[in-house]
Amino acid sequence: MSVWKKVKIKDIAILDNGINFNKSAYASGIKIIGVSDFKDRFSPDFSTLQEVKEEIVRSEDYLQPGDILFVRSNGNRDLVGRCMLIDKNILSTFSGFCIRLRINDKNTYNPYFFTYHFKAPLFRKSIAGSAIGANIQNLSQNRLGNYELNIPEYFIQCRIAEILFRYDSLIENYQKQIKLLEEAAQRLYKEWFVDLRFPGYEKTKIVDGVPEGWEKKKVGDLLCKVQRTRQVPATYYQRTGLIPIIDQGKDYIAGYTNDNGCLVKVDDIPYIIFGDHTRILKYINFSFAKGADGVQLIMSNNHRRMPQSLLYASLVNIDLSNYSYARHFKYLKEQVILLPSEDLSKKYDDVVSFFYRDIKNLRKQMCNITEARDRLLPKLMSGEIEV
Repeated sequence: MSVWKKVKIKDIAILDNGINFNKSAYASGIKIIGVSDFKDRFSPDFSTLQEVKEEIVRSEDYLQPGDILFVRSNGNRDLVGRCMLIDKNILSTFSGFCIRLRINDKNTYNPYFFTYHFKAPLFRKSIAGSAIGANIQNLSQNRLGNYELNIPEYFIQCRIAEILFRYDSLIENYQKQIKLLEEAAQRLYKEWFVDLRFPGYEKTKIVDGVPEGWEKKKVGDLLCKVQRTRQVPATYYQRTGLIPIIDQGKDYIAGYTNDNGCLVKVDDIPYIIFGDHTRILKYINFSFAKGADGVQLIMSNNHRRMPQSLLYASLVNIDLSNYSYARHFKYLKEQVILLPSEDLSKKYDDVVSFFYRDIKNLRKQMCNITEARDRLLPKLMSGEIEV
């Protein structure tokens, strides 16, 4: 039977707050991790991070593999205490709303094990009572440093981390498959509707710059009115629940709710979600609840010539980045896209609908694996299950 011992974080690690940078600091240079980059990730997606000028970042604020970052302060209580492990040696730093935990002896204390421990419900529960200031929940260095946990011998730490990491590796593999399927749908769209190399293009006349039988239409002229639904405020997002919440954030699913009054039922025809502030687009082929302010539900008014799959691909190819911070939906509706023939639209929809069906199944498998991992996590961390 393995031997477990109690340790306090302040006795085995160094804690540091990040630095607050002003807007002028953001430019090509050093990648920076902020609160919005955490979500439920185990480690950062470095490809999506913003950057700050290299000359203003102190060397002691660089991150190293094995560092663990926490959300220190945020208006959403559920975000405070979330953590990520720095698993790659990529030049990066962290914002002032984060705390860095750097373990002193990584040959005695495994950073992967500790990261999984900090993701367990017991840790989340223990920090729930931290001090509150002006609608912002805070996790202080003092509170984190005095946190005491039970840990096994080093080789058991490694074994537990290895078991849990297998689940995360499966999830990551499914995420890669989803990305490949999404890219396949976009490649087909580009080939047929941008490069105009669609089936039968050799025999199709070009009239006024578009293939014969096609039209140019404003996005707004192709949309039907969607009935408004009750949205879920961000402070009411749950980590688990019966109804997935879709909002304008980077995460495909932002959280969950059990409030049936917020349900948007999806039968045969998917919805498209557009983030009025973020410009993020999502293709939703399952029932859901609409998240916080700024979420637009988009539905085609002509499913024969503009099925949802084709409308989604058309919208993804629109660039609204020049409008900076604004309500973007009004600009989106003014953009002009191609309305192809009914026959070609159907062919495209028939092909990519299989892609999105596969994506839906992959997301379901990811959800099942995540639930299995989360059930196992506290049992491994408490020693209830021996390894």
